[in-house]
Amino acid sequence: MSPHRVKHPVDNAPGPGGERIQGAVVRRGDQHAGATTDERLLADQTEGWRHTDPWRIMRIQSEFVEGFDALAEIGPAVSIFGSARTSPAHPMYQAAERLGAELTRRGRAVVTGGGPGIMEAANRGADLAGGVSVGLGIELPYEASMNRHVNLGINFRYFFARKVMFLKYAQGFIVMPGGFGTFDELFEALTLSQTGKVLHFPVVLFGRDYWGGLVDWLRERALADGYLAPADLDMFLVTDDEQEALRHVLGEGAERA
Repeated sequence: MSPHRVKHPVDNAPGPGGERIQGAVVRRGDQHAGATTDERLLADQTEGWRHTDPWRIMRIQSEFVEGFDALAEIGPAVSIFGSARTSPAHPMYQAAERLGAELTRRGRAVVTGGGPGIMEAANRGADLAGGVSVGLGIELPYEASMNRHVNLGINFRYFFARKVMFLKYAQGFIVMPGGFGTFDELFEALTLSQTGKVLHFPVVLFGRDYWGGLVDWLRERALADGYLAPADLDMFLVTDDEQEALRHVLGEGAERA
């Protein structure tokens, strides 16, 4: 394992000494549930679904209401995404912290998934700079959902409700190196931009070495085979330059890669 990557801490795992946050409910020790709420929602239920699934609508509705209410007054915001596995010694952690601080100085709230790694770094930068540091946590089977640098946090049970909050309350994304969760948020934003569901939504892929292979594949296969239009590759900027990333996501002008 890379010296810059860290495993999820044992004390974040459910079970004795760990904790799981399910919406407003905190479960520790032997009280943790065996399955996440999303897992139960998506489980194959051959009997009884007509009696259980309609009632879930009330819980889903409550997540949207709580999210809309809590975030309505945060003002202009930028979301920063990236791996939960990135250690404080990693250059990307340090870059995310600087970006979070600089966004605060430029009058933006910083929104992350509220977890460790890159998310913690961006929240730390915003928090220590005196800004609005937002964490949109999610119930997971292996980690606590909120780092200590979040000063406005919401815990979600459902990924889809959380994703709406990222897109509704942020005016752009800075996407640091990460895994499947990071890819999910990235391609959700690009799809909504491509289909005209959101307008003028700048996206920055920070880290040329990390994202370069993906961008090459999009250009050499997806675009070349006709699955993308040339304009689709203009929907994001790839950069290693923090000031260029800030200019782009804040709409101050930057050339695309």
